[in-house]
Amino acid sequence: MRRFLSWLGTSVFLVVFFFYPLLRILWIGLTVKADQGGLSQAFGLIGSTAWFTFYQACLSTLLTLLVGLPGAYLFSHYEFRGKRTLNAITAVPFMLPTVVVAAGFNALLGPRGWFNVLLMNLFHLQIAPINFVHTLGAILLAHVFYNTTIVLKLVGNAWSQLDPRLGQSAATLGANPKRVFCKVTFPVLRPAILAAAMLVFLFDFTSFGVILLLGGPRFATLEVEIFIQSLQMLNLPLAAILSIGQIIFTLVFSILYSRLVTRSIAPARPVMNIPEKATKWSERVFVGGLLVIITALFILPMVSLPFRSLIRFDPAMGQRVSQAVSFTLDYYRELFVNRSGSLFYVPPILALRNSFGYACITMLISLVLGFPVASLLAHPGKMERALDPFLMLPLGASAVTLGLGYIITFNQHPLFFLRSPWLVPIAHSVIALPFVIRSLQPALASIPPEYRMAAAVMGADPPRAWFAVVWPLISRATLAAGTFAFTISLGEFGATSLLARPEYPTLPLAIYRFLSQPGGLNYGQAMAMASLLMLFTTLAILLFDRLRLPGTNYF
Repeated sequence: MRRFLSWLGTSVFLVVFFFYPLLRILWIGLTVKADQGGLSQAFGLIGSTAWFTFYQACLSTLLTLLVGLPGAYLFSHYEFRGKRTLNAITAVPFMLPTVVVAAGFNALLGPRGWFNVLLMNLFHLQIAPINFVHTLGAILLAHVFYNTTIVLKLVGNAWSQLDPRLGQSAATLGANPKRVFCKVTFPVLRPAILAAAMLVFLFDFTSFGVILLLGGPRFATLEVEIFIQSLQMLNLPLAAILSIGQIIFTLVFSILYSRLVTRSIAPARPVMNIPEKATKWSERVFVGGLLVIITALFILPMVSLPFRSLIRFDPAMGQRVSQAVSFTLDYYRELFVNRSGSLFYVPPILALRNSFGYACITMLISLVLGFPVASLLAHPGKMERALDPFLMLPLGASAVTLGLGYIITFNQHPLFFLRSPWLVPIAHSVIALPFVIRSLQPALASIPPEYRMAAAVMGADPPRAWFAVVWPLISRATLAAGTFAFTISLGEFGATSLLARPEYPTLPLAIYRFLSQPGGLNYGQAMAMASLLMLFTTLAILLFDRLRLPGTNYF
Protein backbone atom coordinates (compact mmCIF):
# COMPACT_ATOMS: atom_id res chain seq x y z
CA MET A 1 0.00 0.00 0.00
CA ARG A 2 2.85 2.38 0.84
CA ARG A 3 4.48 1.76 -2.54
CA PHE A 4 1.20 2.45 -4.31
CA LEU A 5 0.74 5.75 -2.48
CA SER A 6 4.31 6.75 -3.28
CA TRP A 7 3.58 6.28 -6.97
CA LEU A 8 0.15 7.88 -6.87
CA GLY A 9 1.06 11.58 -6.80
CA THR A 10 3.70 11.41 -9.56
CA SER A 11 1.56 9.11 -11.71
CA VAL A 12 -1.50 11.39 -11.51
CA PHE A 13 0.67 14.43 -12.23
CA LEU A 14 2.22 12.89 -15.36
CA VAL A 15 -1.10 11.49 -16.61
CA VAL A 16 -2.87 14.86 -16.29
CA PHE A 17 -0.05 17.16 -17.39
CA PHE A 18 1.94 15.02 -19.83
CA PHE A 19 0.20 11.97 -21.28
CA TYR A 20 -3.31 13.42 -21.52
CA PRO A 21 -2.23 16.61 -23.40
CA LEU A 22 -0.23 14.50 -25.84
CA LEU A 23 -3.20 12.17 -26.38
CA ARG A 24 -5.38 15.21 -27.04
CA ILE A 25 -2.94 16.31 -29.73
CA LEU A 26 -3.06 12.84 -31.29
CA TRP A 27 -6.85 12.83 -31.24
CA ILE A 28 -7.21 16.24 -32.89
CA GLY A 29 -4.53 15.45 -35.46
CA LEU A 30 -6.09 12.12 -36.41
CA THR A 31 -9.61 13.54 -36.69
CA VAL A 32 -8.78 16.32 -39.16
CA LYS A 33 -10.99 15.83 -42.20
CA ALA A 34 -9.20 15.21 -45.47
CA ASP A 35 -11.82 17.15 -47.51
CA GLN A 36 -10.88 20.32 -45.65
CA GLY A 37 -7.42 20.17 -47.12
CA GLY A 38 -5.88 19.81 -43.67
CA LEU A 39 -4.11 16.53 -44.35
CA SER A 40 -2.63 17.57 -47.70
CA GLN A 41 -1.40 20.86 -46.26
CA ALA A 42 0.02 19.07 -43.22
CA PHE A 43 1.83 16.45 -45.29
CA GLY A 44 3.31 19.17 -47.47
CA LEU A 45 4.57 21.06 -44.43
CA ILE A 46 5.84 17.88 -42.77
CA GLY A 47 7.72 16.96 -45.94
CA SER A 48 9.45 20.32 -46.34
CA THR A 49 10.13 21.07 -42.68
CA ALA A 50 11.08 17.49 -41.77
CA TRP A 51 13.69 17.47 -44.56
CA PHE A 52 15.33 20.64 -43.31
CA THR A 53 15.02 19.48 -39.68
CA PHE A 54 16.77 16.22 -40.55
CA TYR A 55 19.34 17.95 -42.76
CA GLN A 56 20.44 20.56 -40.21
CA ALA A 57 20.47 17.96 -37.42
CA CYS A 58 22.80 15.70 -39.45
CA LEU A 59 25.15 18.58 -40.29
CA SER A 60 25.15 19.81 -36.69
CA THR A 61 25.89 16.30 -35.39
CA LEU A 62 28.80 15.79 -37.79
CA LEU A 63 30.33 19.15 -36.86
CA THR A 64 29.84 18.45 -33.16
CA LEU A 65 31.67 15.12 -33.51
CA LEU A 66 34.40 16.84 -35.51
CA VAL A 67 35.07 19.15 -32.54
CA GLY A 68 34.07 16.84 -29.71
CA LEU A 69 36.06 13.69 -30.53
CA PRO A 70 39.47 15.41 -30.55
CA GLY A 71 38.37 17.28 -27.43
CA ALA A 72 37.45 14.00 -25.72
CA TYR A 73 40.91 12.65 -26.56
CA LEU A 74 42.52 15.83 -25.24
CA PHE A 75 40.79 15.72 -21.85
CA SER A 76 41.25 11.96 -21.40
CA HIS A 77 44.92 11.68 -22.41
CA TYR A 78 46.69 14.96 -21.66
CA GLU A 79 47.37 17.01 -18.55
CA PHE A 80 47.71 20.77 -19.00
CA ARG A 81 47.42 23.95 -16.97
CA GLY A 82 43.84 25.07 -16.41
CA LYS A 83 42.40 21.69 -17.40
CA ARG A 84 39.98 21.50 -14.47
CA THR A 85 38.66 25.01 -15.07
CA LEU A 86 38.25 24.47 -18.79
CA ASN A 87 36.53 21.15 -18.16
CA ALA A 88 34.02 22.90 -15.89
CA ILE A 89 33.47 25.70 -18.42
CA THR A 90 32.69 23.22 -21.20
CA ALA A 91 29.82 21.86 -19.08
CA VAL A 92 28.11 25.26 -18.86
CA PRO A 93 26.87 25.69 -22.47
CA PHE A 94 24.73 22.55 -22.38
CA MET A 95 22.52 24.05 -19.67
CA LEU A 96 22.48 27.65 -20.87
CA PRO A 97 19.08 28.91 -22.09
CA THR A 98 18.73 29.14 -25.84
CA VAL A 99 18.04 32.86 -25.70
CA VAL A 100 21.33 33.40 -23.87
CA VAL A 101 23.23 31.45 -26.51
CA ALA A 102 21.52 33.39 -29.30
CA ALA A 103 22.28 36.68 -27.54
CA GLY A 104 25.91 35.62 -27.01
CA PHE A 105 26.51 34.86 -30.68
CA ASN A 106 24.59 38.01 -31.58
CA ALA A 107 26.91 40.03 -29.36
CA LEU A 108 29.93 38.39 -30.99
CA LEU A 109 28.97 38.10 -34.67
CA GLY A 110 25.64 39.93 -35.06
CA PRO A 111 25.06 43.23 -36.88
CA ARG A 112 25.94 45.12 -33.68
CA GLY A 113 28.43 42.49 -32.53
CA TRP A 114 32.07 42.96 -31.67
CA PHE A 115 33.51 41.68 -34.96
CA ASN A 116 31.23 43.79 -37.15
CA VAL A 117 31.74 46.94 -35.08
CA LEU A 118 35.51 46.41 -35.16
CA LEU A 119 35.56 45.96 -38.94
CA MET A 120 33.19 48.90 -39.51
CA ASN A 121 35.40 51.22 -37.45
CA LEU A 122 38.61 49.84 -38.92
CA PHE A 123 37.58 50.15 -42.57
CA HIS A 124 35.02 52.98 -42.16
CA LEU A 125 32.12 50.84 -43.40
CA GLN A 126 28.47 51.84 -43.19
CA ILE A 127 27.06 48.28 -43.36
CA ALA A 128 28.02 45.30 -41.21
CA PRO A 129 30.36 43.14 -43.35
CA ILE A 130 29.63 39.83 -41.56
CA ASN A 131 26.16 38.46 -42.25
CA PHE A 132 25.87 35.87 -39.48
CA VAL A 133 22.38 36.08 -37.99
CA HIS A 134 19.58 34.37 -39.96
CA THR A 135 21.96 31.98 -41.71
CA LEU A 136 22.42 28.23 -41.62
CA GLY A 137 25.95 28.75 -40.32
CA ALA A 138 24.60 30.50 -37.22
CA ILE A 139 22.36 27.52 -36.48
CA LEU A 140 25.16 25.01 -36.95
CA LEU A 141 27.68 26.96 -34.86
CA ALA A 142 25.21 27.42 -32.00
CA HIS A 143 24.38 23.69 -32.03
CA VAL A 144 28.09 22.81 -31.89
CA PHE A 145 28.48 25.23 -28.97
CA TYR A 146 25.56 23.60 -27.20
CA ASN A 147 26.18 19.90 -27.71
CA THR A 148 29.95 19.43 -27.79
CA THR A 149 29.68 18.90 -24.03
CA ILE A 150 27.78 15.64 -24.64
CA VAL A 151 30.60 14.20 -26.77
CA LEU A 152 33.26 15.40 -24.34
CA LYS A 153 31.53 13.71 -21.39
CA LEU A 154 30.25 10.47 -22.92
CA VAL A 155 33.16 9.65 -25.22
CA GLY A 156 35.76 11.19 -22.91
CA ASN A 157 34.66 9.01 -20.00
CA ALA A 158 34.76 5.88 -22.17
CA TRP A 159 38.17 6.84 -23.56
CA SER A 160 39.63 7.47 -20.12
CA GLN A 161 38.48 3.97 -19.03
CA LEU A 162 39.96 2.23 -22.07
CA ASP A 163 42.70 -0.20 -21.07
CA PRO A 164 45.94 1.24 -22.57
CA ARG A 165 47.42 -2.26 -22.68
CA LEU A 166 45.16 -3.10 -25.62
CA GLY A 167 46.83 -0.55 -27.86
CA GLN A 168 50.27 -1.37 -26.49
CA SER A 169 49.79 -5.05 -27.32
CA ALA A 170 48.71 -4.21 -30.87
CA ALA A 171 51.72 -1.90 -31.31
CA THR A 172 54.03 -4.65 -30.05
CA LEU A 173 52.62 -6.95 -32.74
CA GLY A 174 53.59 -4.41 -35.42
CA ALA A 175 50.47 -2.28 -35.83
CA ASN A 176 51.02 1.41 -36.59
CA PRO A 177 49.03 4.07 -34.66
CA LYS A 178 46.42 4.38 -37.42
CA ARG A 179 45.80 0.65 -37.47
CA VAL A 180 45.68 0.53 -33.65
CA PHE A 181 42.95 3.15 -33.67
CA CYS A 182 40.91 1.52 -36.45
CA LYS A 183 41.20 -2.06 -35.22
CA VAL A 184 41.41 -1.68 -31.43
CA THR A 185 40.38 1.73 -30.10
CA PHE A 186 37.46 2.61 -32.37
CA PRO A 187 35.58 -0.72 -32.01
CA VAL A 188 35.67 -0.32 -28.22
CA LEU A 189 34.59 3.33 -28.34
CA ARG A 190 32.01 2.85 -31.08
CA PRO A 191 28.99 2.31 -28.76
CA ALA A 192 29.82 5.47 -26.79
CA ILE A 193 30.40 7.48 -29.98
CA LEU A 194 27.11 6.29 -31.49
CA ALA A 195 25.23 7.01 -28.26
CA ALA A 196 26.70 10.52 -28.10
CA ALA A 197 25.94 11.12 -31.79
CA MET A 198 22.35 9.93 -31.41
CA LEU A 199 21.77 12.14 -28.36
CA VAL A 200 23.28 15.17 -30.13
CA PHE A 201 21.10 14.43 -33.16
CA LEU A 202 18.02 14.20 -30.93
CA PHE A 203 18.71 17.59 -29.35
CA ASP A 204 19.44 19.16 -32.74
CA PHE A 205 16.31 17.63 -34.24
CA THR A 206 14.09 19.08 -31.50
CA SER A 207 15.94 22.42 -31.35
CA PHE A 208 13.61 25.40 -31.13
CA GLY A 209 15.11 28.54 -29.60
CA VAL A 210 18.31 28.43 -31.65
CA ILE A 211 16.38 28.03 -34.92
CA LEU A 212 13.87 30.74 -34.03
CA LEU A 213 16.37 33.32 -32.82
CA LEU A 214 19.39 32.70 -35.06
CA GLY A 215 17.79 31.06 -38.08
CA GLY A 216 14.97 33.49 -38.71
CA PRO A 217 11.94 33.05 -40.99
CA ARG A 218 13.94 31.38 -43.78
CA PHE A 219 14.63 28.26 -41.73
CA ALA A 220 11.63 26.46 -40.26
CA THR A 221 11.97 23.12 -38.48
CA LEU A 222 9.08 21.05 -37.17
CA GLU A 223 9.36 22.76 -33.79
CA VAL A 224 9.31 26.25 -35.28
CA GLU A 225 6.46 25.40 -37.64
CA ILE A 226 4.37 24.07 -34.73
CA PHE A 227 5.03 27.35 -32.90
CA ILE A 228 4.06 29.43 -35.97
CA GLN A 229 0.89 27.46 -36.74
CA SER A 230 -0.35 27.44 -33.14
CA LEU A 231 0.61 30.92 -31.91
CA GLN A 232 0.74 33.08 -35.05
CA MET A 233 -1.57 31.35 -37.56
CA LEU A 234 -3.94 30.01 -34.86
CA ASN A 235 -4.29 26.77 -36.85
CA LEU A 236 -4.37 24.27 -33.98
CA PRO A 237 -5.47 21.23 -36.07
CA LEU A 238 -2.54 21.68 -38.46
CA ALA A 239 -0.18 22.24 -35.54
CA ALA A 240 -1.52 19.04 -33.98
CA ILE A 241 -0.75 17.04 -37.14
CA LEU A 242 2.76 18.47 -37.24
CA SER A 243 3.15 17.52 -33.57
CA ILE A 244 2.22 13.93 -34.36
CA GLY A 245 5.04 13.78 -36.89
CA GLN A 246 7.39 15.35 -34.34
CA ILE A 247 6.37 12.84 -31.67
CA ILE A 248 6.90 9.87 -34.01
CA PHE A 249 10.36 11.02 -35.09
CA THR A 250 11.39 11.81 -31.52
CA LEU A 251 10.11 8.47 -30.21
CA VAL A 252 12.09 6.53 -32.84
CA PHE A 253 15.30 8.44 -32.05
CA SER A 254 14.76 8.03 -28.29
CA ILE A 255 14.38 4.25 -28.67
CA LEU A 256 17.54 4.04 -30.76
CA TYR A 257 19.43 6.08 -28.18
CA SER A 258 18.20 3.90 -25.30
CA ARG A 259 19.46 0.80 -27.08
CA LEU A 260 22.82 2.38 -27.78
CA VAL A 261 23.20 3.46 -24.15
CA THR A 262 22.81 -0.12 -22.94
CA ARG A 263 25.67 -1.12 -25.25
CA SER A 264 27.96 1.73 -24.21
CA ILE A 265 28.06 0.88 -20.51
CA ALA A 266 31.62 0.88 -19.21
CA PRO A 267 33.25 -2.47 -18.41
CA ALA A 268 32.95 -3.82 -14.91
CA ARG A 269 36.66 -3.41 -14.17
CA PRO A 270 37.89 -0.40 -16.14
CA VAL A 271 41.57 0.49 -16.24
CA MET A 272 41.92 4.25 -16.02
CA ASN A 273 44.26 6.10 -18.40
CA ILE A 274 46.62 8.43 -16.59
CA PRO A 275 46.80 11.75 -18.47
CA GLU A 276 50.32 12.91 -19.28
CA LYS A 277 51.84 16.22 -20.30
CA ALA A 278 52.57 16.79 -23.98
CA THR A 279 56.31 16.40 -24.54
CA LYS A 280 56.72 15.92 -28.30
CA TRP A 281 56.50 18.86 -30.70
CA SER A 282 53.54 17.32 -32.56
CA GLU A 283 51.70 16.73 -29.28
CA ARG A 284 52.23 20.32 -28.19
CA VAL A 285 50.90 21.62 -31.50
CA PHE A 286 47.84 19.35 -31.17
CA VAL A 287 47.13 20.34 -27.57
CA GLY A 288 47.76 24.06 -28.16
CA GLY A 289 45.71 24.25 -31.35
CA LEU A 290 42.78 22.35 -29.85
CA LEU A 291 42.84 24.51 -26.73
CA VAL A 292 42.62 27.62 -28.90
CA ILE A 293 39.63 26.20 -30.80
CA ILE A 294 37.79 25.03 -27.66
CA THR A 295 38.49 28.27 -25.81
CA ALA A 296 37.29 30.36 -28.75
CA LEU A 297 34.16 28.25 -29.17
CA PHE A 298 33.13 28.20 -25.51
CA ILE A 299 34.59 31.39 -24.06
CA LEU A 300 34.12 34.08 -26.71
CA PRO A 301 30.29 33.96 -26.99
CA MET A 302 29.87 33.97 -23.21
CA VAL A 303 32.43 36.74 -22.63
CA SER A 304 31.12 38.90 -25.47
CA LEU A 305 27.67 39.08 -23.92
CA PRO A 306 28.36 40.94 -20.64
CA PHE A 307 30.92 43.23 -22.28
CA ARG A 308 28.45 44.14 -25.02
CA SER A 309 25.82 45.01 -22.38
CA LEU A 310 28.19 47.62 -20.91
CA ILE A 311 29.29 49.31 -24.13
CA ARG A 312 27.28 51.76 -26.22
CA PHE A 313 28.24 51.81 -29.89
CA ASP A 314 25.32 53.76 -31.31
CA PRO A 315 24.10 56.84 -29.42
CA ALA A 316 20.61 58.27 -29.71
CA MET A 317 19.03 54.85 -29.11
CA GLY A 318 20.71 53.33 -32.15
CA GLN A 319 19.17 55.67 -34.74
CA ARG A 320 22.47 57.11 -35.97
CA VAL A 321 24.87 55.24 -38.21
CA SER A 322 28.08 56.69 -36.79
CA GLN A 323 29.72 54.63 -34.10
CA ALA A 324 30.55 56.27 -30.76
CA VAL A 325 32.04 53.82 -28.31
CA SER A 326 31.40 54.58 -24.64
CA PHE A 327 30.94 52.75 -21.37
CA THR A 328 27.39 52.83 -20.00
CA LEU A 329 25.08 51.32 -17.40
CA ASP A 330 21.99 52.70 -19.12
CA TYR A 331 20.93 49.31 -20.43
CA TYR A 332 20.73 47.96 -16.88
CA ARG A 333 18.98 51.08 -15.57
CA GLU A 334 16.37 50.78 -18.31
CA LEU A 335 15.40 47.33 -17.03
CA PHE A 336 13.50 49.06 -14.24
CA VAL A 337 11.58 51.35 -16.59
CA ASN A 338 8.36 50.66 -18.49
CA ARG A 339 8.52 53.19 -21.33
CA SER A 340 5.37 54.25 -23.13
CA GLY A 341 4.86 52.37 -26.37
CA SER A 342 6.67 49.28 -25.10
CA LEU A 343 5.28 45.87 -25.98
CA PHE A 344 5.56 44.88 -22.34
CA TYR A 345 2.97 45.36 -19.67
CA VAL A 346 5.62 45.34 -16.93
CA PRO A 347 9.21 46.61 -16.63
CA PRO A 348 11.72 44.04 -17.87
CA ILE A 349 13.17 43.53 -14.39
CA LEU A 350 9.83 42.04 -13.32
CA ALA A 351 10.37 39.32 -15.91
CA LEU A 352 13.38 38.30 -13.85
CA ARG A 353 11.18 38.20 -10.76
CA ASN A 354 8.64 36.05 -12.61
CA SER A 355 11.38 33.66 -13.76
CA PHE A 356 12.69 33.28 -10.22
CA GLY A 357 9.17 32.70 -8.92
CA TYR A 358 8.43 30.05 -11.55
CA ALA A 359 11.82 28.41 -10.90
CA CYS A 360 11.19 28.19 -7.14
CA ILE A 361 7.74 26.65 -7.68
CA THR A 362 9.20 24.21 -10.21
CA MET A 363 11.92 23.18 -7.79
CA LEU A 364 9.35 22.58 -5.03
CA ILE A 365 6.96 20.56 -7.24
CA SER A 366 9.77 18.47 -8.73
CA LEU A 367 11.27 17.59 -5.34
CA VAL A 368 7.91 16.77 -3.74
CA LEU A 369 6.92 14.50 -6.61
CA GLY A 370 10.36 13.10 -7.35
CA PHE A 371 11.46 12.16 -3.84
CA PRO A 372 9.03 9.27 -3.15
CA VAL A 373 9.54 7.79 -6.63
CA ALA A 374 13.32 8.06 -6.37
CA SER A 375 13.14 6.27 -3.01
CA LEU A 376 11.30 3.37 -4.63
CA LEU A 377 13.61 3.25 -7.65
CA ALA A 378 16.60 3.07 -5.31
CA HIS A 379 15.48 -0.47 -4.48
CA PRO A 380 13.17 -1.32 -7.39
CA GLY A 381 10.62 -4.08 -7.57
CA LYS A 382 8.69 -5.34 -10.58
CA MET A 383 6.35 -2.35 -10.60
CA GLU A 384 9.23 0.14 -10.44
CA ARG A 385 11.06 -1.56 -13.31
CA ALA A 386 7.89 -1.48 -15.41
CA LEU A 387 7.06 2.17 -14.70
CA ASP A 388 10.58 3.58 -14.84
CA PRO A 389 10.65 3.98 -18.68
CA PHE A 390 7.43 6.01 -18.56
CA LEU A 391 9.03 8.47 -16.12
CA MET A 392 11.77 9.19 -18.64
CA LEU A 393 9.45 9.91 -21.58
CA PRO A 394 9.36 13.69 -20.89
CA LEU A 395 13.11 13.74 -21.61
CA GLY A 396 12.45 13.08 -25.29
CA ALA A 397 9.30 15.15 -25.59
CA SER A 398 9.19 18.46 -27.42
CA ALA A 399 8.59 21.44 -25.13
CA VAL A 400 6.71 23.23 -27.91
CA THR A 401 4.50 20.17 -28.45
CA LEU A 402 3.87 20.02 -24.72
CA GLY A 403 2.86 23.69 -24.70
CA LEU A 404 0.51 23.09 -27.65
CA GLY A 405 -1.03 20.16 -25.76
CA TYR A 406 -1.73 22.44 -22.82
CA ILE A 407 -3.42 25.01 -25.06
CA ILE A 408 -5.69 22.32 -26.51
CA THR A 409 -6.38 20.50 -23.23
CA PHE A 410 -6.78 23.23 -20.66
CA ASN A 411 -8.85 25.61 -22.74
CA GLN A 412 -12.18 23.92 -22.02
CA HIS A 413 -14.14 22.58 -19.08
CA PRO A 414 -13.61 20.81 -16.74
CA LEU A 415 -9.89 21.62 -17.03
CA PHE A 416 -10.23 25.30 -17.89
CA PHE A 417 -7.21 27.00 -16.38
CA LEU A 418 -5.18 27.98 -19.44
CA ARG A 419 -5.05 31.54 -18.08
CA SER A 420 -3.62 30.41 -14.77
CA PRO A 421 0.01 31.46 -14.17
CA TRP A 422 0.50 28.09 -12.44
CA LEU A 423 0.50 26.34 -15.81
CA VAL A 424 4.01 27.57 -16.62
CA PRO A 425 5.75 26.06 -13.55
CA ILE A 426 3.70 22.88 -14.03
CA ALA A 427 5.05 22.53 -17.57
CA HIS A 428 8.57 23.24 -16.28
CA SER A 429 8.11 20.57 -13.60
CA VAL A 430 7.16 17.97 -16.20
CA ILE A 431 10.43 18.69 -18.00
CA ALA A 432 12.55 18.80 -14.83
CA LEU A 433 11.03 15.81 -13.01
CA PRO A 434 13.07 13.06 -14.77
CA PHE A 435 16.33 14.89 -14.01
CA VAL A 436 15.36 15.30 -10.35
CA ILE A 437 14.56 11.60 -10.03
CA ARG A 438 17.86 10.64 -11.65
CA SER A 439 19.70 12.99 -9.30
CA LEU A 440 18.13 11.59 -6.12
CA GLN A 441 18.08 7.91 -7.02
CA PRO A 442 21.86 7.18 -6.72
CA ALA A 443 22.08 8.98 -3.36
CA LEU A 444 19.13 7.05 -1.91
CA ALA A 445 20.44 3.75 -3.30
CA SER A 446 23.82 4.27 -1.63
CA ILE A 447 22.34 4.29 1.91
CA PRO A 448 22.68 0.84 3.56
CA PRO A 449 19.40 -0.32 5.16
CA GLU A 450 21.37 -1.27 8.27
CA TYR A 451 21.68 2.42 9.17
CA ARG A 452 17.94 2.79 9.69
CA MET A 453 17.78 -0.51 11.53
CA ALA A 454 20.52 0.64 13.89
CA ALA A 455 18.64 3.89 14.55
CA ALA A 456 15.45 1.93 15.26
CA VAL A 457 17.29 -0.37 17.69
CA MET A 458 18.49 2.73 19.54
CA GLY A 459 14.88 3.85 19.99
CA ALA A 460 14.41 6.35 17.17
CA ASP A 461 10.98 6.36 15.51
CA PRO A 462 10.88 6.39 11.66
CA PRO A 463 10.66 10.20 11.25
CA ARG A 464 13.51 10.79 13.69
CA ALA A 465 15.60 8.04 12.07
CA TRP A 466 15.02 9.61 8.66
CA PHE A 467 16.12 13.09 9.73
CA ALA A 468 19.01 11.81 11.85
CA VAL A 469 20.38 9.19 9.44
CA VAL A 470 19.03 9.55 5.91
CA TRP A 471 18.80 13.31 5.48
CA PRO A 472 22.49 14.08 6.27
CA LEU A 473 23.47 11.56 3.59
CA ILE A 474 21.18 12.86 0.86
CA SER A 475 21.09 16.59 1.62
CA ARG A 476 23.76 17.39 -0.99
CA ALA A 477 22.01 15.33 -3.64
CA THR A 478 18.69 16.97 -2.79
CA LEU A 479 20.17 20.44 -3.11
CA ALA A 480 21.79 19.42 -6.40
CA ALA A 481 18.49 18.07 -7.74
CA GLY A 482 16.65 21.23 -6.68
CA THR A 483 19.33 23.40 -8.28
CA PHE A 484 19.03 21.42 -11.51
CA ALA A 485 15.24 21.87 -11.57
CA PHE A 486 15.67 25.57 -10.79
CA THR A 487 18.13 25.97 -13.69
CA ILE A 488 15.89 24.15 -16.17
CA SER A 489 12.93 26.37 -15.28
CA LEU A 490 14.99 29.55 -15.35
CA GLY A 491 15.96 29.08 -18.98
CA GLU A 492 12.99 27.17 -20.44
CA PHE A 493 11.74 28.84 -23.60
CA GLY A 494 9.77 26.41 -25.79
CA ALA A 495 6.70 25.67 -23.67
CA THR A 496 6.83 29.08 -21.98
CA SER A 497 6.57 30.90 -25.31
CA LEU A 498 3.12 29.34 -25.78
CA LEU A 499 1.84 29.43 -22.19
CA ALA A 500 3.12 32.56 -20.46
CA ARG A 501 0.60 35.39 -20.07
CA PRO A 502 1.64 38.86 -21.33
CA GLU A 503 1.50 40.32 -17.84
CA TYR A 504 3.75 37.52 -16.49
CA PRO A 505 6.62 37.25 -18.99
CA THR A 506 9.73 35.29 -18.12
CA LEU A 507 13.25 36.53 -18.69
CA PRO A 508 13.84 34.34 -21.81
CA LEU A 509 10.63 35.70 -23.35
CA ALA A 510 11.65 39.27 -22.54
CA ILE A 511 15.06 38.74 -24.16
CA TYR A 512 13.44 37.27 -27.27
CA ARG A 513 11.01 40.17 -27.60
CA PHE A 514 13.65 42.84 -27.12
CA LEU A 515 15.97 41.15 -29.63
CA SER A 516 13.09 41.20 -32.12
CA GLN A 517 12.66 44.99 -31.83
CA PRO A 518 14.77 47.60 -33.67
CA GLY A 519 16.86 50.21 -31.90
CA GLY A 520 20.07 50.22 -29.91
CA LEU A 521 18.29 50.62 -26.58
CA ASN A 522 16.19 47.50 -27.10
CA TYR A 523 19.28 45.58 -28.20
CA GLY A 524 21.27 46.76 -25.20
CA GLN A 525 18.51 45.78 -22.78
CA ALA A 526 18.38 42.33 -24.37
CA MET A 527 22.15 42.02 -23.84
CA ALA A 528 21.78 43.13 -20.21
CA MET A 529 18.97 40.65 -19.46
CA ALA A 530 20.84 37.84 -21.20
CA SER A 531 23.95 38.64 -19.16
CA LEU A 532 21.97 38.42 -15.92
CA LEU A 533 20.36 35.15 -16.98
CA MET A 534 23.75 33.72 -17.96
CA LEU A 535 25.20 34.74 -14.60
CA PHE A 536 22.46 33.10 -12.57
CA THR A 537 22.44 29.98 -14.73
CA THR A 538 26.22 29.57 -14.61
CA LEU A 539 26.28 29.93 -10.82
CA ALA A 540 23.50 27.35 -10.51
CA ILE A 541 25.31 24.93 -12.85
CA LEU A 542 28.60 25.24 -10.97
CA LEU A 543 26.77 24.70 -7.67
CA PHE A 544 25.03 21.66 -9.09
CA ASP A 545 28.30 20.22 -10.41
CA ARG A 546 29.91 20.66 -7.00
CA LEU A 547 27.02 19.02 -5.12
CA ARG A 548 26.15 16.11 -7.39
CA LEU A 549 27.41 12.60 -6.76
CA PRO A 550 30.57 11.70 -8.73
CA GLY A 551 29.82 9.51 -11.74
CA THR A 552 26.15 10.45 -11.92
CA ASN A 553 25.07 10.36 -15.58
CA TYR A 554 22.14 12.43 -16.81
CA PHE A 555 22.38 11.70 -20.53
